[in-house]
Amino acid sequence: MEDPLPEQMRAAGTALLTALDPAARERAVHSFDDEAARRWLEYRPRPRPGVCLADLDVTARKAAHRLLATALSPSAYAQAMAIISLEEVLDRAEGWQRGRHSADYWVAVFGDPARDDRWAWRLEGHHLSVNMTVVDGQVSPAPIFFGANPAAVRYAGRPVSRPLGVEEDLARALLDALGPAERAAAIIADEAPADIISATRGRVDGPLEPLGVPAHRLGPTGRALLDQVVALYLDRLPPELAIREATRLDAGALHFAWAGPTQPGRRHYYRVQGDDLLIEYDNTTADGNHAHTVLRRPASDFGADVLATHHQTHPH
Repeated sequence: MEDPLPEQMRAAGTALLTALDPAARERAVHSFDDEAARRWLEYRPRPRPGVCLADLDVTARKAAHRLLATALSPSAYAQAMAIISLEEVLDRAEGWQRGRHSADYWVAVFGDPARDDRWAWRLEGHHLSVNMTVVDGQVSPAPIFFGANPAAVRYAGRPVSRPLGVEEDLARALLDALGPAERAAAIIADEAPADIISATRGRVDGPLEPLGVPAHRLGPTGRALLDQVVALYLDRLPPELAIREATRLDAGALHFAWAGPTQPGRRHYYRVQGDDLLIEYDNTTADGNHAHTVLRRPASDFGADVLATHHQTHPH
């Protein structure tokens, strides 16, 4: 059966460009061959390529959200909307001093989805970056960055808002399931790094060292929980993409690493690495209440996999 996602994404991208007025379209559209703009990843509140949703009318903003929804599963889309809404919560917490707002998210399109066999798009802002590349009717996902500040808002100790709670809880369950030797191999540092190691780099070269504990050393419970952590991040994607990404993984080559204290509420970090897979999570600022997560494919980010195939069959 033919994958419907590339056509759904193409239709949504075309609808977005149609909804933009000429000035907005000029800011939104870039050449596919503009590597600097296309291989962009910035999850901090900075200027970025594209057009800001705040500058669009309701129809165009809705078209941008519909394009975003083609790239995410329903649960991940809900996470993305919660992350966006936290801009208002954070602005209040900061005394309305920095002018944060939930429309400060930007959409950029590279190429023409209606005509080109190579095109890409990104929707990005503070704590959200979703990048998709479509080449010869195949969708290549990643990087996909989700963050949250505050990571949790609580009432009487109970969470009112915790968009990335499952990402933390599953990794803690995995850590708790490890035996002493496995745990010693998994914990690579007593202190967590200041941020995810891959940061905003357009390329991640090689695996991050140390690797941590390999999957083959885990017991049945630990192995099942590691698989659940990987599935959680892959399931940010629509089902057809998540299945494809899962089947191309060498599950036996996975490694899990943790840095920082193991008690809840302390600054901590973890990562999972495999064949063309990098998952990172940190909760290391704001006293352990400011989370960053990313799903990357170091050899395939920004469509490198489908572009390599394209160049083999369509020499330029």
